[in-house]
Amino acid sequence: MSSPNNTSDVKRPNKVHRYKPPPANGPLEDPTPDYMNLLGMVFSMCGLMLKMKWCAWAAVYCSFISFASSRSSEDTKQMLSSFMLSISAVVMSYLQNPQPMTPPW
Repeated sequence: MSSPNNTSDVKRPNKVHRYKPPPANGPLEDPTPDYMNLLGMVFSMCGLMLKMKWCAWAAVYCSFISFASSRSSEDTKQMLSSFMLSISAVVMSYLQNPQPMTPPW
């Protein structure tokens, strides 16, 4: 067994750099969850107010994307409320008109 003060030690203490996390508002921040959250709320309102089923389903899709691409440190209450709003838009649009969805085109 070799001693810790051996000269064949491959560690170089002058090359060791401590990890510094990037600043929170730096260029590495991804705006996708925020945009998808906003888009999901807009689609949810269109689905609820205008009774458009495709908008309600688009809101659910945007909510899933927002949840999947968010960080764990972000506000989960806002994301959960957006998701619940989109689910309620789907439920209310199908309660008011139970026929299958017709494509917008």
